[in-house]
Parts: sequence; structure tokens; C-alpha cells
Amino acid sequence: MAQGHAVKRYTGLLDWLTTVDHKKIGILYLLAGGLFFLIGGFEAILIRIQLMDPDNTYFVGATFNALTTMHGTTMIFFAAMPIIFGFMNAIVPLQIGARDVAYPFVNALGFWLFFFGGLLMNLSWILNYFGATGVPDAGWTGYAPLSSAHSESIGGVDFYVLGLQVAGIGTLIGGINFLVTIINMRAPGMSYMRMPLFTWASFITSALILFAFPAITVGLVLLMFDRLFDANFFDVVDGGNPVIWEHIFWIFGHPEVYILILPGFGIISEIVSVFSRKVLFGYSTMVFATILIGFLGFMVWVHHMFTVGLGFTANALFAIATMLIAIPTGVKIFNWLFTMWGGQISFTTANLFATGFIPTFVMGGVTGVLLAVPSADFQFHDSYFVVAHFHYVIVGGLVLGFFAGLYYWWPKLFGTMLNETLGKIQFWTFFIGFHLTFFVQHFLGLLGMPRRVFTYEKGVGMELGNYISTLGAFLMGISTLILIYNIVVTTIKNKRVGADPWDGRTLEWAISSPAPEYNFAQTPLVRGLDALWHEKTADDGDGKMKPAEPLGEIHMPSPSWLPIAMSFGLFVSGFGFMYRHYEIAIIGIVITLVCMFLRSVYDDHGFHISVEEVCETEGIEVPKSKAEEAHS
Repeated sequence: MAQGHAVKRYTGLLDWLTTVDHKKIGILYLLAGGLFFLIGGFEAILIRIQLMDPDNTYFVGATFNALTTMHGTTMIFFAAMPIIFGFMNAIVPLQIGARDVAYPFVNALGFWLFFFGGLLMNLSWILNYFGATGVPDAGWTGYAPLSSAHSESIGGVDFYVLGLQVAGIGTLIGGINFLVTIINMRAPGMSYMRMPLFTWASFITSALILFAFPAITVGLVLLMFDRLFDANFFDVVDGGNPVIWEHIFWIFGHPEVYILILPGFGIISEIVSVFSRKVLFGYSTMVFATILIGFLGFMVWVHHMFTVGLGFTANALFAIATMLIAIPTGVKIFNWLFTMWGGQISFTTANLFATGFIPTFVMGGVTGVLLAVPSADFQFHDSYFVVAHFHYVIVGGLVLGFFAGLYYWWPKLFGTMLNETLGKIQFWTFFIGFHLTFFVQHFLGLLGMPRRVFTYEKGVGMELGNYISTLGAFLMGISTLILIYNIVVTTIKNKRVGADPWDGRTLEWAISSPAPEYNFAQTPLVRGLDALWHEKTADDGDGKMKPAEPLGEIHMPSPSWLPIAMSFGLFVSGFGFMYRHYEIAIIGIVITLVCMFLRSVYDDHGFHISVEEVCETEGIEVPKSKAEEAHS
């Protein structure tokens, strides 16, 4: 097989558990994120069932609080974030012409830390069923003193604190990994201003992760000390200050909104350009708008705290900053529209989701500008108007972008194409259901319906709006089932497609579908923006990428059991801390430290894929050696 270093290769389930291949890790992220998406979506439907009619008693009190907490936390941290990392893993190295990410081992570790963190938190439902402990019930923002040691939620919130800490470490190291990958591993000729917009969005997202996640990490550590070791950071009874938690959370929390939405912007930019058969209008302004959104995202967190009482000056400054961030976002909206203007538009399923994204996100942005006015925010605060705004931005933005990207890149991930008819049925079901669910919630908020309440009275004008909202939620649930059916049918049929089914513009479409283990047999030479499209339209080419290196042996990283073992150690220690069995916590930490030691002392040489194997995979003739050429 290979020359040079040999390594044990696994197959089947063992291959997936030990893989450091960025494409397989991307699929693992998408599978895990999809699982948590289904859990969070089911929790949302239960919430809407409770609120469908006034005075329902299906899920009340602490149970309803737990549902809202787990729905929000699961969707943000354990569904949206991994889906983003799934696309980043699967696509970014291909778009920049790299053979892998900068740190494949760290990449695998990041996934398993996220997965065990999400598992730790969601096991609270099962353990609570057996009477062992509670479920987090302090809201997805974990506001102190609701989440502090003196609250009624002792036990349940520990799942929130420790699960997010474990998962957050994985997200942070993942962001660092992609920053280094994009900075250092671009193919020759791939300058920053030739990078695809999805890669740019991933780059800025990774930078936001690097600077935002330490804030929530610090806050969770302080909250853990409050809960486990009787510290007094946030409990006002003992001299703490709960407003500090709000500052710490939202210094992370608002950049988190852009961590979620910028990759969606990148996906839409790719799809609108491809299916309009035009270069993206105003590429450089789109790049700088992305950078500006990321920069301003750190300057607006106090708009979540206008009602705290920070004073006129603070509120005014952050109101202005919040309004300013609408400018680069508006630039993106108009550039997408100008890209479509005069284009040869193909309304594939992917492009339907991308096109539906644009007006939906605009609606969310407009209500965001309304919330940026402090005097208006005093009226809207903690009402269903805010719930509607947030979901228009995140669901109408990120989830529509996620579905668009899934249909667009599915051929590259699996070598098959999702059924377009089922896809279009799914789009209309989801799109109509989404607007039914959340559009009426603006009016419920204006009528005075507060968020996080499990019931409302008859005769105050809220019955019809809540009923319609619940019907819309069921439609979104049906839409998700259609997607699952589509995936199952496509997988069973296994009808293969070519390398470039969409007539794409960027490098990922230059190689076979699905991509081989090594991505590129020869590192490509990038000669312009939209690198593959440049070669398709160049006078001096055959429509294929030019190689930047001769065909040769390819070095690959080894699979490893250590990432899953290290993550499992922290998972075990989390339970030890939670139940105050510190001997178990120590055992878990020892497992992690031993894995770190083994990683440090044993040098991983990886393995090599021979030229002959590469040529066999690519279906090309093995090049002759210099001696063979001389002899012939």
C-alpha cells in the first residue's frame, strides 16, 4: 500500500470513532448537530402544545421552565454550533486547496468534547426521570440568581454549567484550528481576496470564537464556584452582583449571534452566485462588510441590558452601535439582490432556501433595529416580540442557510443528490410553517404576552395568535420529517453524481464526489477569484485546475483513540463534580491527563499514500520515473 511510515487503519465504526479526517469529522458534526436539532425541536413543539390554548396544564411550572431552558441551550450550543462546524470542516479545507486542517488531532478532540458536553447536559432528562437530579431550568441565559447556589434549581443547573464548559473547550480549540488552517494552508495563489465568501465567513467566525468564548468560560467557572464551592460572585444576599453575570454572558452572547449567522451569510453568498451564474456582486465590499459585522458585534452587548439601569449615556452609546451594525448587513442584502439581478437563476432546492433567507432575515433585522431604541425596548423587553425577533434572525437566518447548504453540498459530502421534489416540498412546508409560527408572535408581544410563561388567560386576545403559532410549529416539524425521509430514500437509492453537478465556481467542485481521503492529488494553483470558474472560462486551459506541484507521495495523519478518551475523561469528571463525588472527578481528570501525556511522549509520524494508490484512485496513469524515461 504505502511507502514510508505504516499505521493501523480501521474500518467501519472504529474508523469513525478514531478518525482525524476533516471530512468525516464534518459529517460527525452534522449527524450530532442533527440529533440535537431533533431533540431541541421536539422540546419546542412541547412548548407550543402547552401554549396552544389558554389554561392548558400539560407542562407547567418547573417542567415548562426546563423545556424552555433546554430548548434554547440545546438549539444554540448543541445544534447550531456543531452544524456550523460540520460545514466548516467538510468544505473550508477543500475551498482553500488544503489536504486537511492545520491540527487534525485537535480537530477530532474538538468534536468529541462538544459531543460529550451535549450528552452530559441532555442526560439530565433521563436522570431526572429516575429521580436522581433536576433538569436545568434557569433559562438558556442562565441568569443569576436563578442559576446560583441559593436558587430552587440546585442540581439541574449543574448540568448546564458543566456541559457547556466541556463543549465550550471543544468549540474554542476548533475556532483556533480553523484560524490557523485558513491563514497557513491556502493553496498557492489563494490570496485573502481570492478566498470564497464561505471561507471568509468561517475565518471571521473563528476569530469571534477566539475572543468571545473565553468570556463565557470565565462566567461558567465563576458560576461553578458559586454552586459547588459556596463562592459568592453573583448572589446579592452574600454580597455578589448578578448584573456581572449579565455582562459576562452578553459580552459572549451577542458575538455568538454573529458566530451563528455569519456562516449562513457565507453559504447564501456561494449559492446565490452559483445559481445566478454570475460572479458575486461587490465581492470586496462583502468581505469588508463581514469583517465590520464581526468587529461591531463586540460593541453592542448592552442592548440586551437596556432595562438593567446602566443609565442614559450607556444606553445611548450602545443604541447607536446597534443601529450601525445594520449598515454592513444591508450591504450584504443588496449585494445578494444585485447578484441575482439579470442572472440566469435556477431555483433548485438549495437556491429556494437561499432566496427565502433574504426577506426573512431582513424582517428579523428590522425588528432588531426597533429593539435598538432603548425607549422602545423598555416596552418590548421580555415579551414575545423579542422571541419573534430572535427566531427570525436565527431560525430564519441560520436554519434556512443550513438547509440551503445541506442540499448544495450534499453531493460533495456523499456523492449522491437529495431528491429535488421532496426538497421543494420541504422548503414550502418549512417556510410557511416558520412564518406562521413567529410572525404572529410580534403581535402577541405587542399585546403584552411575556416570554417564558406557561399559560395565559382567556379573553385577552391571545388565543388565536398562539393557536396559529402552534400550527406553524407542527408544519416545521413535518418539514424536518420530510428531510429525514429524503435522506433515507437518497441513501438507499445511492444514485451517484459527478464531481461538479451544479457547475460550481470554487475549488471543492474540482475533485471527485465524495472527496478522496487526501482531497487533492496535487495541490492546485489558484489563478483568480472563483478559482474553478476561472479555469473553466480561461483561454489557456481545459477547464481543470492547474497543479502547483508534481504528483508524489502524500503524507496523512494517523487515526487516534486519544481524542475520544480525553473527552470521556472530562465527561466522567463532570458527573463527579456535579454529585460532589470528587474522587470520580479526579479519576476523570486523570484519564484526560494520561491521554495528554501519551500524546506528548509518543511521536505520531502518520502514514504515506503511495503515488500508485493515488493514481489508482484518480484513474490516471502512473508517471514514469526518470530512469524509466531515460530507458524508454
